[in-house]
Amino acid sequence: MIAIGSDHGGYELKQEIIEHLKNRKIEYKDFGSYTKESCDYPVYAKKVAESIIRKECEFGILICGTGIGISITANKMKGIRAALCHDCFSAEATRSHNDANILAMGARVVGAGHALKIVDTFLDTPFSEDERHIRRIALIED
Repeated sequence: MIAIGSDHGGYELKQEIIEHLKNRKIEYKDFGSYTKESCDYPVYAKKVAESIIRKECEFGILICGTGIGISITANKMKGIRAALCHDCFSAEATRSHNDANILAMGARVVGAGHALKIVDTFLDTPFSEDERHIRRIALIED
């Protein structure tokens, strides 16, 4: 299951991503925000990250205006590797090399069509399982 969350700045893109997940028949849980009314992105970053830590969801998607604040917040939580990606190459590399468990994007940075390709790349790319990447992830977690 995919955890998804956004602040007001990412609300509209989140709705498009949810429709895309539905079309792909991918289960998701929406952790808010549920309106375009101004709100605080750390609230939603923490909810999504906690669902992954508790193993309720396998991956997360977070969206705010730039993707920066929401990814910083998620990365403060132990066991979370949130990657801010605005292109498919970064989304593929972070899954393959970093075993990232949250994709963060900025709705004011990336258009909806491109964002859906980034989501697909992130969700469809497996972790490489290479020893060097496992070692580096362990160093991150220390």
